[in-house]
Amino acid sequence: MTIFWRGNRPIGHVLTHLGRVTRAAVDHIDTAFLARIDEEEEVHQSALSSHAASVVICTRDRPDELARCLASLPRQSLRPREVIVVDNASRDGRTREVALAAGVTYVREDRPGLDFARNTGARAATSEIVAYTDDDVLLHPRWLERLVAAFDDPAISAVTGLVLPAELATEAQRHFETYWGFGQGYVRRDFAPAHFVNRGSAVFPAWDIGAGASMAFRRAVFDEAGLFDERLDVGQAGCSGDSEYWYRLLARGHSCRYAPDSIAFHFHRRTIEGLAGQIYAYMRGHTAALMVQYERTGIAANRARALRWMPVWYARRLTLRLLGRRRIEDRFLGREVAGYVAGLRFYHRHRHPLAEGAR
Repeated sequence: MTIFWRGNRPIGHVLTHLGRVTRAAVDHIDTAFLARIDEEEEVHQSALSSHAASVVICTRDRPDELARCLASLPRQSLRPREVIVVDNASRDGRTREVALAAGVTYVREDRPGLDFARNTGARAATSEIVAYTDDDVLLHPRWLERLVAAFDDPAISAVTGLVLPAELATEAQRHFETYWGFGQGYVRRDFAPAHFVNRGSAVFPAWDIGAGASMAFRRAVFDEAGLFDERLDVGQAGCSGDSEYWYRLLARGHSCRYAPDSIAFHFHRRTIEGLAGQIYAYMRGHTAALMVQYERTGIAANRARALRWMPVWYARRLTLRLLGRRRIEDRFLGREVAGYVAGLRFYHRHRHPLAEGAR
């Protein structure tokens, strides 16, 4: 078994055979892990009975991945009221064909950008709980059940789940999981407004709440806090539309929860080239999101992190590299720096909200 750590916290694990992850290993991971969870905590049946859920999958030009994701939904122990596939400007009709063949609701969004698609899905959803996943994800049969059960406290407005790697077959996938992975550990954690306001001069790390590949919201928060900021995430700034929204909820007095007993499996990019592009997009989006958070809340720590502390951090890492102290985690340092600069430029060009969802 390979365990991945971030600092002193285990963030995910995978069973391997001869250095490769097998399908049987993935099946064993979730069965064994959930067996332990079942011994520790009962499912909150009252929460399940009182909430209906819509599942939104945003996708673009990946019909095979979409079909694989959709195939894991009929096995859910808690059946969603509806499954909505938002086709984010795909170039041909295959996405529509896959969605209709699966018997789900198909919605077309012609503006490219993940947060455009997420907002379209939110508007189309009719349930009290709106859950999101991605097309490159496989869902454990109890994913939705556990995600919905975590809304057992009226103060909880958003829930995320544990995202494990679906495979670690390539060098790029192993590097991503070790240094950039989505897992946030095996301990359930609540993020309350009190934690948010007591950060002093530091930015609250909303990215530690979870991953957009497995998240859910009370439908009512979209009316109160607005929709996703359409300047962010894939197709626009690059990422961080999810973490900016959790940050916004905390700033408005809502609580968020990380529920690791809700499990999804993500297929990381298989090539080094793909990973390099992803890291560039991550830093571009993260930097833009810091400025968006400052714009929305006026909390100066966001601007300070983007304009002061991140340059210092990169300067220190670059100096160490010039002195010959190379670290494996700095393998893509050049792409990180390029993404950071691009994020500032992107925000400078898009300082005003693009649409209703960003107001």
